[in-house]
Amino acid sequence: MTTDSITAVEAGPRDRVHAVRHRYAHRGDRATVQDWAYTLYLSVILGAVYVAPVVYLVRTTEALVSLPTAEAATPVACLVAAAVVGGAQLTGRFWGPLVLKPFLLHVFMSTDLSPTDYLGTIARRRLAYAGLGTLLAVCTATFLTTDLFDRPGSALLPQTLAVAVGIGAVAPAAWLWGQVRTVRENVLLATAVAGAAAATALLGSSSLLGGNGPWLVTGVLAAAAVLLGRSAFRSVRTVDLARLARESARAAEAQTFAWTGTLHHALDLYRPQPRGLTSALTRPDGRLRGHLAQGAVRAVRTRGRAIAAAVFLPAGGALLTLGVAAPDARLATLSWTAGAVGVYLGSGWVGESWRGLRDELTLAPLLGEWWGGMLARTLAWPVVAVAVPVGLASAVTLLAGRPPQGGPADAVLLTAGSAVLVLGARFLREMKMNLPVELLLPLITPLGDLSALRVFVWQFDGLVVVLAGVLVMNGMPSASGAALVALAAAACCVWAGLRRTGWSLRSLATRLRRA
Repeated sequence: MTTDSITAVEAGPRDRVHAVRHRYAHRGDRATVQDWAYTLYLSVILGAVYVAPVVYLVRTTEALVSLPTAEAATPVACLVAAAVVGGAQLTGRFWGPLVLKPFLLHVFMSTDLSPTDYLGTIARRRLAYAGLGTLLAVCTATFLTTDLFDRPGSALLPQTLAVAVGIGAVAPAAWLWGQVRTVRENVLLATAVAGAAAATALLGSSSLLGGNGPWLVTGVLAAAAVLLGRSAFRSVRTVDLARLARESARAAEAQTFAWTGTLHHALDLYRPQPRGLTSALTRPDGRLRGHLAQGAVRAVRTRGRAIAAAVFLPAGGALLTLGVAAPDARLATLSWTAGAVGVYLGSGWVGESWRGLRDELTLAPLLGEWWGGMLARTLAWPVVAVAVPVGLASAVTLLAGRPPQGGPADAVLLTAGSAVLVLGARFLREMKMNLPVELLLPLITPLGDLSALRVFVWQFDGLVVVLAGVLVMNGMPSASGAALVALAAAACCVWAGLRRTGWSLRSLATRLRRA
């Protein structure tokens, strides 16, 4: 037996895992010092030019959320904690801390090591980084959106920092739980978190605790972090390695798309696959059903996206109506923006119709061209699927709340305009192709090369259009002017989306007339 073989036998599992990861980290195609330096340079430029002015503007204006007492801060802390835990669970279902590089995972699976030996070591390090990142994110958000840091001597500030530490501890545990546990167990955990958050908020906001509500939240978060962490780490040894290998391969492909500038392709990899109801697309005589029926069946076949749309669209419609009817300008802007973003996120389930149009315009026809009823096929279901839930939520909000200042007509006009703007932004996003090469050309300014900013805007163009459009509409003096702005922005989005496929409105109209 040689010296190397004796050393390999005597080395423990941790040393063997460290040796494999060290050898893989020093492979030939790793990032160079110049690559890291350029990334740091871009981060500094973007932070100095765009992030720093926004932070200064936010800090020099009145805080968005005022929390003068512990009784007022406790429900907000519970809401933030529940949202962070739920988001961590959802993230773990798609990209958890156990996801490795496919080759590295294959090497570990080919050895005699148990999954706890190599996955547990890697998970602990990643969870530590995730906890630190969550703590910094929560503290930064609190600093920017609340007035808690404006009172340095207040007794509420230490309690706020303790709650942030508790959220930073429970979020990594929920992240690991979301990956190693089943869907049913994740749903049960989400339900339990919602119930515990509601009970803690009610108890902490009362006068029974004498202003110690945030300490109660911290204790609940600490206990939850310990329980979830122990249970999640015990489940690592029973993780499905075949499913983990598929997740790792998908994550590697998505990371390649993201680094090459096609983030939408990376997100498409995580789009849920349709299941069931295949025969429902056709009538008993074999003919296809109507456009609305086809769209509804395709939407229901992806249950996760249908549930998300059922939550985001009505909530977004209600927030839109509250925003356009709110008398306070700051509250109106915040509610209007949140509602528009909610409708944009919920309208993702109508994207299949527009992606089909994109393929029809860009790919070669296999069975000959068929343009008849194209407008009905591409507009019927998306418009109805967004207009109906948003309209119902808006009507209920108007009937349940007090009448808006400009009257119900202005509120309906602004809500409808916002929905049209969101549909245009969604159309622009779904017609996206590969990253245009001209966006990679340097954009030299006195502040440096800002070409990365153009790429960033292109990646999130739909969301940028929604945010910019809502801010412009909010600044218009009349509801009719704001509606015209929304209509013009939606028309520009349709024109730009068609241009991405190589078509224009004129060429498309000519082809439709010939058909």
